[in-house]
Amino acid sequence: MSVGLLIITHNGIGQILVQTAFDMLEAKPMDIITLEVDMNCDIDKTVQLATASIKECNAGDGVLILTDIFGSTPSNIVSILLPEHHACAVSGLNLPMLIRVLNYPDLTLNQLAEKATSGGKDGIIYWETPA
Repeated sequence: MSVGLLIITHNGIGQILVQTAFDMLEAKPMDIITLEVDMNCDIDKTVQLATASIKECNAGDGVLILTDIFGSTPSNIVSILLPEHHACAVSGLNLPMLIRVLNYPDLTLNQLAEKATSGGKDGIIYWETPA
């Protein structure tokens, strides 16, 4: 068994991040389902699609849901889903976060969520040109 990965983002974000990660890794270490959400979507229909996606990608050890920004439509959908499923979520999806998750496909759900969080944070670097 393994943890499933569901990515729920605004249109155009999830799929391109997944494809870029797979290209960088030159592998597909785990299956990922992406659900891209329009800001004006029908919430009930989108929750139904997301529920079906969770059921499809849950191989028995739960589902890690990654979303782009907390408080937006995708994360609001996730907040509806979490109480009903063996899942946890991390918001702030970025490429370093996704790469980190894909490098540890055998971790437990909680361990994978921690890796996602640390990967996202560690991937944010500030630097400036010397004066």
